[in-house]
Amino acid sequence: MASLNLLIGVCLSYVAILFLVAFAAERAAMRGRGHWLRSPLVYTLSLSIYCTAWTFYGAVGYAARSGLEYLTIYIGPSLVMVGWLWAVRKIVRIGRTQRITSVADLISSRYGKSNLLAVCVTVLAVIGTTPYIALQLQSVVESFSSFALADPDVTPKGDSASTALWVAAGLAFFTVLFGTRNLDANERHHGVVMAIAVEAVVKLVALMAVGIFVVWGIGGGLSETMARIDASRLGHWQMANGRWAGLIFLAGAALFCLPRMFQVLVVENDDESHLRTAAWAFPAYLMLMSLFVVPIAVTGLALLPEGSNPDLFVLTVPLAAGQEGLAMLSFLGGFSSATSMVIVASIALSTMVSNHIVMPIWLKATGGGAAISGDVRHVVLLARRLSIVGVLLLGYLYYRVSGGGEALAAIGLISFSGVAQFLPALLGGIFWRGATRMGAFAGLMIGSVLWVWCLFLPSFGPDVIIPGEVMLHGPFGFGWLRPYALFGIAGLDPLVHGVLWSMLFNAGAFALVSVFTFPSPMERLQGAQFVNVFAHSEAPQGWQGGAAQSEDLMIMAQRILGAADAQALFQDAARRQGLPGYLPEPTAEFLQRLERELSGSVGAATAHAMVGQIVGGASVSVEELMAVADETAQIMEYSSQLEAKSEELARTARQLRAANDKLTQISVQKDAFLSQISHELRTPMTSIRAFSEILRDEGGLSAAERGKYASIILEEAVRLTRLLDDLLDLSVLENGQVNLNFREAVLSDVLDHSVRAALQERGIEIRRDPQAEALVVETDVDRLSQVFINLIANAQKYCDAAQPVLTIAVSRHRGAIHVDFSDNGSGVETGMQGLIFEKFSRIGHHQAGGAGLGLAICREVMARLGGSIAYLPGQGGAAFRVTLPGERVLAAQ
Repeated sequence: MASLNLLIGVCLSYVAILFLVAFAAERAAMRGRGHWLRSPLVYTLSLSIYCTAWTFYGAVGYAARSGLEYLTIYIGPSLVMVGWLWAVRKIVRIGRTQRITSVADLISSRYGKSNLLAVCVTVLAVIGTTPYIALQLQSVVESFSSFALADPDVTPKGDSASTALWVAAGLAFFTVLFGTRNLDANERHHGVVMAIAVEAVVKLVALMAVGIFVVWGIGGGLSETMARIDASRLGHWQMANGRWAGLIFLAGAALFCLPRMFQVLVVENDDESHLRTAAWAFPAYLMLMSLFVVPIAVTGLALLPEGSNPDLFVLTVPLAAGQEGLAMLSFLGGFSSATSMVIVASIALSTMVSNHIVMPIWLKATGGGAAISGDVRHVVLLARRLSIVGVLLLGYLYYRVSGGGEALAAIGLISFSGVAQFLPALLGGIFWRGATRMGAFAGLMIGSVLWVWCLFLPSFGPDVIIPGEVMLHGPFGFGWLRPYALFGIAGLDPLVHGVLWSMLFNAGAFALVSVFTFPSPMERLQGAQFVNVFAHSEAPQGWQGGAAQSEDLMIMAQRILGAADAQALFQDAARRQGLPGYLPEPTAEFLQRLERELSGSVGAATAHAMVGQIVGGASVSVEELMAVADETAQIMEYSSQLEAKSEELARTARQLRAANDKLTQISVQKDAFLSQISHELRTPMTSIRAFSEILRDEGGLSAAERGKYASIILEEAVRLTRLLDDLLDLSVLENGQVNLNFREAVLSDVLDHSVRAALQERGIEIRRDPQAEALVVETDVDRLSQVFINLIANAQKYCDAAQPVLTIAVSRHRGAIHVDFSDNGSGVETGMQGLIFEKFSRIGHHQAGGAGLGLAICREVMARLGGSIAYLPGQGGAAFRVTLPGERVLAAQ
């Protein structure tokens, strides 16, 4: 007989294998070896998340109760993928261009990036998905119970709640581990997706294996099985047209509206061309999943005792036939169906909850907005992890309250009808430019209220939430408000009744309110971007710029995206504008790009609010609205050509303006330099001359006085020599006449020597990470030390903090090595950041010493070493980044 302990062991082993698969996929993606993870096959298999425990177990139970009606659950999404692929492709394109993170983010972004609308969608999604999560927990619990009943060594205790709690806890652990590794929700969850692909194969193989066994192992062959089907009540074709139409509609809507389906279909899509494969492969997968449903149902009804749960025929038929191995395989198939759904749904819902509820509340509570201090990424990740736990806890509580007594298919249909309330706002938003935020909000609210009253609350059963008296006679005796006979119309199927009224009022309110309300400028602009996404995928939008400060934006971006990603983004934007360094001009194009990058981490609405706080609440201009209003091909072509020319002229103007400003400042500094260098040369020469004359003319000097004057002459001569050496060194470097001696050295040793040489006396604290510095570099050690010594000495000289601290941080980025020198002082003024590496320039005017040649020499040295040195803005104090070339960096042994 089947052993429950063996089943538990097999289950734990299977979970361990999934952990290894997910971990290997994550590692491969991090190392850049995960091209196979982005294949159309993996993408298509990830769509199998549609097939949950409902379709694995519940489809057979559905067929046993309602005949061929179960096919509607497969027909809906198949029709959408085959016949409406262009609409699917449009939503995927919108998701990629707008960096959409969830279905709530898409609806919010379309309607003026309204966070209130996103909150409404999120709350409804959580409520609508909760019964579905409870369904998965119920399926796993009942599967264990079936094995427990078949094991004579186990005494059933009937404590299904504890089993469900353990399953929920295990799923929460797996989801937190692999679903929240990246902050950016647009980054692919390669580990999770690969684990889902493996589970897709397992559940298909398991269901096919049970079907083959039923047809040829029990039924005696295909002809005998078909004869048995014809003789049963399932062989009689019965179609309730209204219910079939309603179910096909709900199943098709689920492909767009279910948070988990949106996650894998849109967010996890790595290549739009994968849709071509999914258009035929996904319906083929659904066909195979449905192929043996009827034979298993007919065989279960004939073989098992009357009253047996038909939802478990996939499991109990092999057990009744003594096929314990096949039964375990079937259990793993059902377990895969349940766990994959819960994992992806938890990821999708946690992203929605953290982005649209937790983060706005946290930002408002802290009063920080965009100017918050510290690293916000930890807050967002913690919010997502707690949201995952919270979502699974809600599913468990629903299972406890409802008792898990309803048929699996009935619970799934309640969830389908709940998330279907998103459909009018979603489809209306991508096809109708006249749709407004108020219309979407009105439709969503009215439809949701009707769904909760007519379907969700009654699903708990009579006298649980809604009293039985209210179910029969309506609240306060108003019979026309009965949940199953709204407006006095009785006799309809409860599901059709609820879907009909909720969707009718939802779509009607959406259209009516949209007609009588006027969209805001942001809504109109977003409407044009969404409706005409294929024509405007790259068009800038939304900001006028001008009021923003690039350094403030960079500080904010570093706290959301992380320092490395934010600096790379700003440096690339500056390079495209033809500007050096890390601070681009806050143009409308750059601000829109920054907002899209931030939206991948905190959602479109929150990102829009954070950028808007720094920009100063800039609104959409009339010119921008006019630019997207005209849609004729001729005007669009002319506009695109004009825009390209305008961008080129603007880029050239920026470069000329920057060059002119820089030349002006350099000219001023050059005059100052000539005065300074004259002073620097004249001062030691005057001292040498004066004290030499004293020594020559004054014969009555004592030996001590002669020694003192001779020491002054020596010091001034050394000072003069040092200045001339700097000028000569800079000249040699600029002319390329320097000879470099490349050799291997440990970076930590070079830094040790530089620190000792630069800090002649204590006065600044040095913070380092020896482990990160354990790298072997191939360079001219003396020249590199010269750069390091100059930067350390500058920090000691110019850092104006009460307790000066210099942090030396070493990191690897895209094959190169970065050595960052950051102090805790007031830093360099923004206007001076572009000039500090020029000759004659000084970091500050206080405590100034030397002629301002140190950083100019550092720049030339690094250029000869094949690297670079740059000022790093937005770090709180003065920060310099020394970059060494990747091809000359080796790992220290």
